[in-house]
Amino acid sequence: MTRIGIVAIGRNEGERLIRCLDSLRAQLSPEVPIVYVDSGSTDGSQIAATNRGVEVVTLDLSIPFTAARARNAGFQYLQQHHSIDYVQFVDGDCEVVAGWIDAAVQFLDCTPEAVAVCGWRRERYPDQSMFNRICDVEWRSGSVGEIGNFGGDVMMRAAALSAVGGYNDRVIAAEDDEVSVRLRQAGGKIYRIDQNSTLHDANIHHLSQWWQRAKRCGYAYGLVNSIHGAPPEQKFQREVRRTWIWGFLVPVLSLGAAWLTQGWSLLPLARYPITTLKVMVGSRRRGWSSADSWAWGWSCGVSVIPEALGLLKFQRDRWQNRQAEIIEYKGVQPVGSDVVQSPGR
Repeated sequence: MTRIGIVAIGRNEGERLIRCLDSLRAQLSPEVPIVYVDSGSTDGSQIAATNRGVEVVTLDLSIPFTAARARNAGFQYLQQHHSIDYVQFVDGDCEVVAGWIDAAVQFLDCTPEAVAVCGWRRERYPDQSMFNRICDVEWRSGSVGEIGNFGGDVMMRAAALSAVGGYNDRVIAAEDDEVSVRLRQAGGKIYRIDQNSTLHDANIHHLSQWWQRAKRCGYAYGLVNSIHGAPPEQKFQREVRRTWIWGFLVPVLSLGAAWLTQGWSLLPLARYPITTLKVMVGSRRRGWSSADSWAWGWSCGVSVIPEALGLLKFQRDRWQNRQAEIIEYKGVQPVGSDVVQSPGR
């Protein structure tokens, strides 16, 4: 276990960060280095991390924050101060499930062609809101075995990540998809094993938060597609095309021509409820609950609208040659003073 290092990233995660760091300390020996990279938190996160014996890296406030930049900073710190073979990345709003670190190390030890391994992320409070439930369904919608890309909670071979130059600092979302492409192009393989890895706390309780998250997704489609959209990868090509058509062109043309066509041009808008019902039926056939199926169907049916706004924002930033800024959907969750002052386990 001394061959691995941990990089946790966060911004104003509050109690979520404390759960994250405590879950790591509970299953790792003191010799395993844990680095927390903070992106301008104002909630006491840095103090909480320091009190738990975690090494803290603070990003320069004058440069736009991205999760990719934070992960790179943590990884570079580990390489400069520790000798590691594997690096586990985790978002600060996730608790690492007991047994995951051991399972990931064992898999990489036994699978030399693998450069990265992930498990199942699950939502901590899926029943608290429909939006949390949507995230929980999203996390378990993949497959086991060799996969094309991973999410934010992943263990990688340090040498493989170094060989491709780390994450792309300019990618504000879907940075994991982007680096996954380069890892595969370099000859590496990515796997998911059938084991829970983290408990995520989305903490989404309002439509406006879900809307911002979907908007960020659309921005990510455009950004990563602009980097890896050419053949043979064509990353997010289908998603970008679908978003332009159903998130922008169809609504604009249908509504704009409604008066001239006496409302007949509105017929294509039936696609949204039809998609919702289609996804719901398919989800039920897969064995998902009624609540999960409804939430996921609704999200798939209407998310293309905010995604289109994110795609438009990306195109505007691209034309104006502007550096993208992170699109946040969470508020600050203050750390209680009694928790900040408590020592790490």
